[in-house]
Amino acid sequence: MAPSSPIVEPTWKTVIRLMRWDKPTGRLILMVPALWALFLAAEGRPDGVLLAVIICGSLATSAGGCVVNDLWDRNIDPKVERTRNRPLASRALTVKTGIAIAVVTFLCAIGFALYLTPLSILLCFLASPVILLYPLAKRVFPVPQLVLAIAWGFAVLIPWSAVTGSLDTAAWLLWGATVLWTLGFDTVYAIPDRKYDAQLGVNSSARFFGSNTPEIVGLLFMGTAILLLWLGSYKALGAPYMVTWAIACGIWFTHYRKLRNKRQPAHVYGQIFRQNVILGFVLLGGMITGSLIG
Repeated sequence: MAPSSPIVEPTWKTVIRLMRWDKPTGRLILMVPALWALFLAAEGRPDGVLLAVIICGSLATSAGGCVVNDLWDRNIDPKVERTRNRPLASRALTVKTGIAIAVVTFLCAIGFALYLTPLSILLCFLASPVILLYPLAKRVFPVPQLVLAIAWGFAVLIPWSAVTGSLDTAAWLLWGATVLWTLGFDTVYAIPDRKYDAQLGVNSSARFFGSNTPEIVGLLFMGTAILLLWLGSYKALGAPYMVTWAIACGIWFTHYRKLRNKRQPAHVYGQIFRQNVILGFVLLGGMITGSLIG
């Protein structure tokens, strides 16, 4: 009997993988701070069309960012176990196709941005070079996750300014919390890749912090908690929000304790990353409820 031919993945599925839409966790974790900002700025009652624009815009932007990242790393990803099967790394898609998909996703993001306020549109354009140059930061900057965290911070500023037309103290408190939170969870995500990054000469915050990574991540989560507490007080979000804040603090503490155990299997770091997505939506529920009845 002749051996069966390998199953060829349909091109549309390969494109979905390139944009990471087959892995919703990474898409949702960008959407979370955008939804935090939208609901807080709108006092829990955002315009439905604006909500749809923010959701679709975040999906388009994150997809474009993933494609750009893979274009930069197409010759590095094949050497890393976690990334070797990505479409550009495995040559399942060509560079020209990747560029075309990146252009389409960013054009979609620009189209959604045109619905926003002038300040929001300006912030979208300011965010663009940060998103495009993040993969380069891994080659020249010792803590590239900080660049990613700043990019994530725009996910707060853009929706907030879309609702209010300005940025007030609460917006900047949420921005600071988002930057610290993102730097924390993305440092955790980078821990399993440290040996590969060292071999390839690629920087990461997990490499930079070294043996102090658990303590640094713990401090980042603590800083996030302090800023979110300050935000809750400033916005008078009341008891509903404080309950979710306390839950988040408790889970962040368990994450810190897990990180201190240096014998954790690699999948634990992915679990911590995914749990932060869930925590983000728990906090969102507290923000919405606190805004409505706090």
